[in-house]
Amino acid sequence: MTENPTVAEAAAQGRADRRKLKQRAGLLRLRQAIPDSIFTSAGFVVPVVLLAAWLLVTALGLVKPLFLPSPISVLEEAWRQISTGILFQDAAISTYRIVVGWLAATVLAVPIGILMGNFRIFEGALEPLISTARYMPVVALIPLSVLWAGIGDEQKILILFLGTFFQMTLMVMDNVKTIDINLIRAGQTLGFTNAEILWRIILPAAMPGIWDTFRITIGWTWTYLLVAELVAAQSGLGRRIMDAQRYLATDTIIFGTLFIGLLGLATDLLFKRFGKTMFRWAADR
Repeated sequence: MTENPTVAEAAAQGRADRRKLKQRAGLLRLRQAIPDSIFTSAGFVVPVVLLAAWLLVTALGLVKPLFLPSPISVLEEAWRQISTGILFQDAAISTYRIVVGWLAATVLAVPIGILMGNFRIFEGALEPLISTARYMPVVALIPLSVLWAGIGDEQKILILFLGTFFQMTLMVMDNVKTIDINLIRAGQTLGFTNAEILWRIILPAAMPGIWDTFRITIGWTWTYLLVAELVAAQSGLGRRIMDAQRYLATDTIIFGTLFIGLLGLATDLLFKRFGKTMFRWAADR
């Protein structure tokens, strides 16, 4: 006896509806995996909604352009800076300051953090001082940075260094401390020296975490750019924003702020991509 086509279609539709309901419920489950397409789409929805709200608010005149210019005005300012070459000049000098300041912090923070993570005597001697210093507002150090380094690029780089070094040192220390002590004990049992244990066991195991620390701290460095270029800078993205604030050029302020955010995002994505390539084994653990 054959099944009634209408009943079969209704049953199939019921099963499809149940699958959809189950999928929707899965989106709000803790740590529930979702399809990559939904994950990616969610990342576009929020910016699009915010942009639409921005367009609507400015088109209806609910906010004065002085306080919130329209997206069109911001795009026009972006095109002006691109066509005149100002944007690329500012981005180049700011990126130079960011990279040099972050690299200087990295060169010092990594070995100090590794020492603090492996030897209690170094942690006891340095951790209280570094923990205190990392809570000091960077902007309060501007007068000292001018006194120590003048008003050239060295002063800007010093501010970026100070804004990154202390946090990075403690994060590297924590990265090293996460290594299983049994791995170190095994190396000691095999007769490895401290240097061999550090080079052959600790550093390979800690590098995925240290790389994440690099990614996070270089993002922080971008957030200090405006502070770094506050004093006597002749060019740079932060300097452009400060000049715009003086003349109430809100469209320039918004574009500059968004552009710095995009550069920071690009840096973050670049570090993520290299991290996944270099440490595939860590992602598969």
